[in-house]
Amino acid sequence: MRTENVMYFTEKEEEFANLLIEIGTKRNVAKVLVFLANTPEATSRAIERGTDLRQPEVSIAMRYLIDQNWINSRESKAESKGRPVKIYELAKPIHEIMDSIEKEKKKEANNQLALVQKLRDYIR
Repeated sequence: MRTENVMYFTEKEEEFANLLIEIGTKRNVAKVLVFLANTPEATSRAIERGTDLRQPEVSIAMRYLIDQNWINSRESKAESKGRPVKIYELAKPIHEIMDSIEKEKKKEANNQLALVQKLRDYIR
């Protein structure tokens, strides 16, 4: 039998994920993003264990993060026979990712404010 260290969220990391969720980031994406922000690289299995998410949830979050160009992945030969293991890491520092999120949220807010202004114009 082999042993493996599994990383789990600290209270601060849990709060970070919850704040991301509160601003509209999907729960699974927020958890995976925070997990990867606090480790140099991780396998899907380590992410599943550390975030308490199931494999399909991690895969969906990974697809979104890859589409955003926020993470990189590479394959590594498995220790035993079978499929290669994917290893993930952030493609850019977390503060740059937060800048992207902030920019997107500002854009969304400005769009909403423009719609409100349009509504006001109708009632004048």
